[in-house]
Amino acid sequence: MLDRLVAAMTEAFGEPPWLVANAPDAALWHPGLRIVPDRIAGAGTLGGLHAALLTAQGPIVCAAWDMPFLPAGLLRLLGARLSGFDAVLPASGGPRGLEPLCAGYGLACLAPIEAAMARQDFRAIGFHRDVRVDVVDRASIEPFGDPEWLFFNVNTPADLDRANRAPPLPTGRSLFPRPGD
Repeated sequence: MLDRLVAAMTEAFGEPPWLVANAPDAALWHPGLRIVPDRIAGAGTLGGLHAALLTAQGPIVCAAWDMPFLPAGLLRLLGARLSGFDAVLPASGGPRGLEPLCAGYGLACLAPIEAAMARQDFRAIGFHRDVRVDVVDRASIEPFGDPEWLFFNVNTPADLDRANRAPPLPTGRSLFPRPGD
């Protein structure tokens, strides 16, 4: 999964992404990626966004590494729409109606993220009321594919089975080929 996301990010932005992770073995997940640890322990996803923005010192496009179907074009669109906004999030059928882990964030988000963490609000959207947010509507996302698959997360063995039943990848192969595929 990470290989697919690294390829999409590299195609979108011309260089490999960073991997924001705290796991001791993170450097083994995809050799050659720069590993960025959280700067504030225990802050979850929001801590990861914070670490990425502090490290980048500029706008970022982030994606959860368990979203294997994100295309480079959608990632580029998120980055391009950051001009004039502090955060750019695609609309989705997800629980929040937005995808905060496939989004663009600018440096103006840093202080609101820090304020959210200080009040113990570690939700990925906990700071949005304090920044200018652009929501990319579904009609602008659909040219890149079915949003149900674009934002699909692989979190369980059942999710992995479902991912492997997804419409074929451009290569015609499944996400994780089984022996004999």
